[in-house]
Order: sequence, then structure tokens, then C-alpha cells
Amino acid sequence: MSSGTHSWRRWLWPLRSRKVQVAVATVLAAYAAQAGLAVSEETVVTILSVGVALILGIAHEDAGRVREPT
Repeated sequence: MSSGTHSWRRWLWPLRSRKVQVAVATVLAAYAAQAGLAVSEETVVTILSVGVALILGIAHEDAGRVREPT
């Protein structure tokens, strides 16, 4: 394995997390909507709200998976 490939893996390893993937997609969608598309501020807030809800849902699911039933 070349050091160039290892370097990319080191920088991109956080993208394996579902929470990071949703966060990146949410920020990109909101930025694209604000910068290039003709959408209302309400739409941008909705995109961010759905992204936050997804991240919290994933975190709750992950926490439930870690906890063992007693």
C-alpha cells in the first residue's frame, strides 16, 4: 500500500460514521439551497432541522445498541 492511499484513508475515516455522513449532507444541502437555489429561508431551516433530527435518532439508536438489556 502506498503512503498516498494511507493518507486519504486517515483523512476520510470519519465518513464511515452515519452521523458524519448525515451532517455533511445536511450542511451541503442547506448551503446549496442558500447559495444557488431560489428557496425560502423556511426551506433551509427545514433541511437543517431534518438533519439534526436524523443525527439525534442515529445517536439514540447507537446508544440503545451499546446498552445491554437487564
